[in-house]
Amino acid sequence: MKRLFCAAALALAPVVAPFGQGLAPDVLVQTVTSEVIGIIKQDKEIQAGDTRKTIALVEQKVLPHFDFTRMTALAMGANWRRATPEQQKLLVEQFRTLLVRTYSTALTAYRDQTIEFRPLRAQPGDTEVTVRSEVRQSGTQPVTIDYSMARTNDAWKVYDVTVGGVSLVTTYRETFAAEVRNAGVDGLIKSLADKNRQLEVRRG
Repeated sequence: MKRLFCAAALALAPVVAPFGQGLAPDVLVQTVTSEVIGIIKQDKEIQAGDTRKTIALVEQKVLPHFDFTRMTALAMGANWRRATPEQQKLLVEQFRTLLVRTYSTALTAYRDQTIEFRPLRAQPGDTEVTVRSEVRQSGTQPVTIDYSMARTNDAWKVYDVTVGGVSLVTTYRETFAAEVRNAGVDGLIKSLADKNRQLEVRRG
């Protein structure tokens, strides 16, 4: 369920706003969250479970606003520095694919959740902020979703998502560390590739 809520809120698009000379991060998150949810509500194929179409939506609306390199490096922790440049490249590719497929699958189950955003606590000169939100659905407890965002070259990008107090990066860091201990960096890359193939088979 938390993956569903997280996926439903992971939607971003550029909106010009006075936050330095860049894009206001809270407006960024709110606007395309609404846009993506609107698309899902109107698209019967996505609602019916068309993951290929959902992946296309994620690719178009979400991915440009995530810093997957930073996310992967944070999830790897100290092991990131031990990986070769080629291994780092493969890790980013596989981690990105895993997250895209996970969220795309969850988005197809979106129905009637509503998302409320809290006022942004930040100064115009800040280069890192947290955009806080709460997802509500009838009959269930609200779930908090916080986006850790950083500004690079006047573009705000997400580098971690915390759902119900649980950090996505921290969760994967534990898994990645165990994989590296058992099979090395190449073993982790293979494990991620295997998971992505399994998700592809299920989707097919």
